[in-house]
Amino acid sequence: MVLRIRLARFGKKHAPFYNIVVAHARTARNSRPLEVLGTYDPKPQAPRPGDTHGRPWKDIKLDISRARYWVGVGAQPSDTAWRLLSMVGILEPQFRVGQVQGQVIRADSAAKSLVKEDGGRTTTTTEEVNA
Repeated sequence: MVLRIRLARFGKKHAPFYNIVVAHARTARNSRPLEVLGTYDPKPQAPRPGDTHGRPWKDIKLDISRARYWVGVGAQPSDTAWRLLSMVGILEPQFRVGQVQGQVIRADSAAKSLVKEDGGRTTTTTEEVNA
């Protein structure tokens, strides 16, 4: 049976709060999951003290070792869960924006290429990966 890493919504109307869960692919969104990996609060929080840029932040709490385990055994993350796991550093970003030609590059092809800075110009090379 296919496993999915996805978000289960909790909270009130207009105040969402999500659990990052591992569940079977065919179960309902808020049914009982196999495991809860963490939480995600999408509402922007006030800037942290000492933050020089003063940017608001969104709270992501995740058990990284368990998330790596589930990805390793083949659990497929949803698009939103993929974005959150890439923010934490577990997965590569699913889509990367091509800076040279303005096109979108899939993550599997982006993993094969390196983005290299040449002066003020950005180029994508694959020769360095194959070397």
